[in-house]
Amino acid sequence: MSEVTVHKQRPKHLAVNQIRLPLPGIVSILHRISGAGLFLLLPFLLYLLDRSLGSPETFETFSAVVGHPLAKLLLLGLLWAYMHHFCAGIRFLLLDLHKGTELQAARNSSRIVLIVSIALTVIIGVKLW
Repeated sequence: MSEVTVHKQRPKHLAVNQIRLPLPGIVSILHRISGAGLFLLLPFLLYLLDRSLGSPETFETFSAVVGHPLAKLLLLGLLWAYMHHFCAGIRFLLLDLHKGTELQAARNSSRIVLIVSIALTVIIGVKLW
């Protein structure tokens, strides 16, 4: 080590809008957000399940709720959250097994998670819409 030490000025505040997060970090944050969204909207999903299975009258309520465009958009978002959480969960399980921990492999698996989750959302969303 040399005797000369460079003193780099540290920022006085953290500019969150200027931080450039790598793709694996974005996938990790989206995994957490999708998990929290699925957990928080679980009562809504259970309500829909109850309405769809109760009786013919409650099925009418279910059909009316699901037929609303805002509900369809919310359900499409929940479908993406589930698909992303599932795909990213598999990625994180593989990372726990020390598979794909190299930088390029981690970036590629992050891209694959995003592409597959969006593709599955589109495919299933079109079939269900």
